[in-house]
Amino acid sequence: MDSLFSAIHASVGGVHGLPNGVYTRRDFFDWERRHIFAPRWFGVAFGADVPEVGDVRKVDVLGTSIIVVRDRDGINVFHNVCRHRGRQLVDETATRAVLLRCPYHAWTYRLDGTLNGTPNVGGAGVHAIDGFDKSAYGLFRIESRVWMDTVFINLDGRAAPFEEYFAPVEERLTRLWGPSARDALRPARGDCLEMEVASNWKLAVENYLESYHLPTIHPGLNGYSPLSRHYHYHDAEDFAGQGVTSYDPVPHTGKSMPTIPGWPEHSAKTAEYPALYPNVLIGAQNDHFYTMLLLPVDADRTLERARLQFVGDAASNDESAATRAAILEGWRNVFQEDVEAVQGMQTGRRCDAFDGGVFTPLMDQPTRHFHRWFAARVEDALRAA
Repeated sequence: MDSLFSAIHASVGGVHGLPNGVYTRRDFFDWERRHIFAPRWFGVAFGADVPEVGDVRKVDVLGTSIIVVRDRDGINVFHNVCRHRGRQLVDETATRAVLLRCPYHAWTYRLDGTLNGTPNVGGAGVHAIDGFDKSAYGLFRIESRVWMDTVFINLDGRAAPFEEYFAPVEERLTRLWGPSARDALRPARGDCLEMEVASNWKLAVENYLESYHLPTIHPGLNGYSPLSRHYHYHDAEDFAGQGVTSYDPVPHTGKSMPTIPGWPEHSAKTAEYPALYPNVLIGAQNDHFYTMLLLPVDADRTLERARLQFVGDAASNDESAATRAAILEGWRNVFQEDVEAVQGMQTGRRCDAFDGGVFTPLMDQPTRHFHRWFAARVEDALRAA
């Protein structure tokens, strides 16, 4: 790995990008889980995935499995493993569960992770034994926070406070949409957009950050949201993005949706699309909001999941159902257009001659920002080792 780390370090100073190995090597993917993702907050699920008490969502990410559970007090996240013999506890999503039951020896856990039952632990029909403290064997809890219905976790429990991590992007969004957006928006009733992409998660981030590819990859989108009306920003540490000044709230949907109260009139046609590192993509428009999660499954495979939010009752009422579906389908088409490009870049990373590519001085600045962020996090991890 030493030569790969040296190549990452060298990429910071020149015009070339990260070396091929950070996108293709399984050993580096495993290293990323421990040193890039585990020490910081990243997104794994949506509150709308577990809308009712007892709902359970299994999430496979970074070569490990976790479960997102809703109890009466909110959302809990645990490692998906029974404390007895390490059998995966939950094999598939469940709804309105009362207890979590291991399929191996039927140990059960409450929704808050505490160990509830140990059937036959002292022999047939004997469900408790002296000296065994069930309170010491609850599920392994993962630190979690929920923002705008997105569930963030910190695997090693040592990240900076969530509010501190999220403050810069929250400040930028508040400047764009005013102070009332968070209270007005609701998760949309209906489908979650999901796509499995045969590429490394970082290539999806890089693609999202730039608008350079609009005329070639998104000719339809470029027709009403042209490259010439896009701008970039990259002045914060943990995020960068692009924006557009020609957003049309009702392209091809017929019925308009209510706009966010307090959205400034002077920016009515402005929309912004930041990528919050490492894996959360955000879309803020004056009539809806979305979050996309990039869930790394393997070095060359990523699951993309996106959910939309709308203002008040428009998020769930029947009158707005057709418009919600049209907006979701519009984004599905845009994101699907990106898949071939991103997968093509992954294939290109198998070329030994490729040297990380070249960053143009104007159009690739946000992607360069992400590369520098990533290289700095690698350097931080190596110094701490």
